[in-house]
Amino acid sequence: MEKVFIFWIGLLVIFLLVEIATVGLTSIWFAGGALVAGAVCIMGGSLWLQVVLFFVVSFVLLYFTRPWALRFVKPKNVKTNYEELEGKTVRILETVNNIEGTGRAIYNGMEWSARAERDDVTFEVEELAQVLRVQGVKLILQKKENSK
Repeated sequence: MEKVFIFWIGLLVIFLLVEIATVGLTSIWFAGGALVAGAVCIMGGSLWLQVVLFFVVSFVLLYFTRPWALRFVKPKNVKTNYEELEGKTVRILETVNNIEGTGRAIYNGMEWSARAERDDVTFEVEELAQVLRVQGVKLILQKKENSK
């Protein structure tokens, strides 16, 4: 029984070390299972009961607490201005003309350099356009229906 207890404590330590090394909620659930199995071992529970409780407790912890824990550990993905712009509607502040190299647009209070997707398309002041993509520091625009 003493060897089995040492096994569970060793397993607990290994799972905790892996968790500390990865910091990604990968093995903490199994450390809980090893702790419960070690406690059952001290109380004189049979080996099969220890093994079953190890798996049951590990699964229960994993299933019920992992989604909750991930909300606090996983960083929130916040879109940047760059990622947010694709597909949005912008208002033209300065005529967008690729051939002349002119164009400014505004979105959410921020001014951006703007270019048309195609060289033969221009956008006039106060016209609305849709952002296809961001290329460097320029918005690449396409026509938007009902833009005036």
